[in-house]
This record gives sequence, C-alpha cells and structure tokens, in this order.
Amino acid sequence: MSVDRDQLLRSAAAQLTRKGSSTMDEVARASGISRATLHRHFAGRDALIRALEELGIQECEAAVNAARLDEGGAADALRRLIKEIEPAAGLLAFLVTENQLFEGDEQHEGWSRLDVRIAALFKRGQESGEFRIDLTPAWLTEALYGLIGSAAWAVLEGRVAGKDFSYMIAELLIGGAQRRVES
Repeated sequence: MSVDRDQLLRSAAAQLTRKGSSTMDEVARASGISRATLHRHFAGRDALIRALEELGIQECEAAVNAARLDEGGAADALRRLIKEIEPAAGLLAFLVTENQLFEGDEQHEGWSRLDVRIAALFKRGQESGEFRIDLTPAWLTEALYGLIGSAAWAVLEGRVAGKDFSYMIAELLIGGAQRRVES
C-alpha cells in the first residue's frame, strides 16, 4: 500500500493539533497506518515536526500570496490574510507550541520571509495612517500569530464558533492597532 506523504502530514497535523503531546503510535493510528510505516517516512518526532513546519510555512506563504497584501487598504488586506490563513490555523497553533524545534537555516528563512511580508503590511498601514505608530510592525506581526493560534485553540475546544474565527481576530487586532485621531 502506497502512502501519500502529503495526506500523512495533514493527518498528523490534525492529530497533533487536537493533542500536541500525541505519541508517534497515536499519530500513526490517527493516520490509518502502522508505526513502522510512519517511521519509514519520518525517523522520529523531530523529523515529523520539521516536515509539519515546512508544510506550515508553505500554507502560510500561500495564504499571504492569496491575500494580496499590497492591494487596497492595510486593514482590508489584513482581513483577507486572516481569512486566507484560517485553514492552516490549527497547524500554526501547534507549531507555535513546538517553537523550540524551529532550528535550522531553512526553517528560519521561511518564517523570516513570512515575518518580513506581514510586517511590511503593518508598516504600510502605519505610513498610510491606518495603524498606530507606537506599536512596531514586528510586535503587530507577533500579535497576529498569537491571535491566530489562540483562536484556533478556542475553536478546536468549542469555546468559540468556527464561523467567528476571522471576525474575532480582525476586530481585536485591527481595533487595537487602529490609529485614533485625538480631538
């Protein structure tokens, strides 16, 4: 039986998103394969996490591209980004908890590329007067990641409705980042 590596990664991501401490046996069972088959694809948990990180970077880059961050107002572009990234939110929430494994030039380069593009959106919003200038673009980028992860966990745990994911993040982040004109 041939195993689709991409499908295997997605099954592993779903399992680890639900239970981050899952063993390789649990990941294999959730993926419908034996532990031996899982180990043929990934030598251990670290290798699996690195492959999931690569998938997370790919999905985030695809979301950034689809969101067309350079078009329209910065707040509208941010809303598009949040909507586009929603399908990968659970994986991102898991990867944030595994951040101690984010080592190696390839992984750092991928996250750095994303950071640069998203921070540029916040900088553009600051320059256009949409966003506050007392919060750095780097901080706003980290806040976005944190809200995505938190919302993904809240949806997964049933504390908030999945249909509210994008709205909750956008309203909280944009509301806090919006530049206010003092009278």
